[in-house]
Amino acid sequence: MGRILSVNLAVPERSTAKGVGITGINKQPVDGPVAVRAPGPKTTGLHSGLVGDQIFDIKHHGGDDQAVYAYAREDYDWWEVRLDRGLPGGIFGENLTTLGVDVNGAVIGETWRIGDALVLQPTFGRIPCTTFQVKMAEPHWLKTFTRENRPGAYLRVVTPGDVQAGDPVVVEGRPAHGVTIADAFRAYMTEPELLPALIEVEGLPDQVRDSLRRRIGSLR
Repeated sequence: MGRILSVNLAVPERSTAKGVGITGINKQPVDGPVAVRAPGPKTTGLHSGLVGDQIFDIKHHGGDDQAVYAYAREDYDWWEVRLDRGLPGGIFGENLTTLGVDVNGAVIGETWRIGDALVLQPTFGRIPCTTFQVKMAEPHWLKTFTRENRPGAYLRVVTPGDVQAGDPVVVEGRPAHGVTIADAFRAYMTEPELLPALIEVEGLPDQVRDSLRRRIGSLR
């Protein structure tokens, strides 16, 4: 059984990425339970699924299909060796740092029961952006992050509830299609020949599906 290692909320900071201004990518662990609920539409809702969190780039982040972002401590450990530097939980901008959860191997549309009531559902991987590049200060970081296919998972809120460090994570209701977060990320980012199959996957966010239709159309 996996568990939540830390719950992380934004500590706003200024980014030097062009046109970004203030960013909420800097997430820091907090004590005690944090309420999680569906935030509503991306640009007009509450933005983040976690009460007390902040999202500033509401065009590209937040909303019901990106209500929560999770990243695995095991993947951080892998990156620490690869980059030869320490990486504390939250530095990638995730709300939930997990332990013992195969985040990238999660099947799109499966359900995660966390603690007593909260139920989340993986929707897609995190697409790296220039804010992330500036935050990491690693040469060619966006290409490196994409190539290694360890994106972490965005999740939608199925049943609201509280979350805190130490909560167990139980995977339930895994869909039969078997397409994982890593599979979808690879298809979307580097293997366009896989896009026609990806577009049919149940549980894929509508915004991603629309983007896939446009990309497939442009390839014809």
